[in-house]
Amino acid sequence: MEEYSNYVKRTQRDYSMSLKLQIVREVEQGSSSITQIRKQYGIQSHATVLGWLRKFGNFDWENNLL
Repeated sequence: MEEYSNYVKRTQRDYSMSLKLQIVREVEQGSSSITQIRKQYGIQSHATVLGWLRKFGNFDWENNLL
């Protein structure tokens, strides 16, 4: 008997702005890691979440400052 996981491979997908901001907030507050977020929301790529953090987060990526 085969076991199936809940993981669904997704192709390119549009995520709502409210979801992106919610995810950024969760990661910045430390309530969830990027890996946990990816599993919870079914996001394939680590880079996707990092991009949202760079774009919408409060961290200054050029100077490594909050």
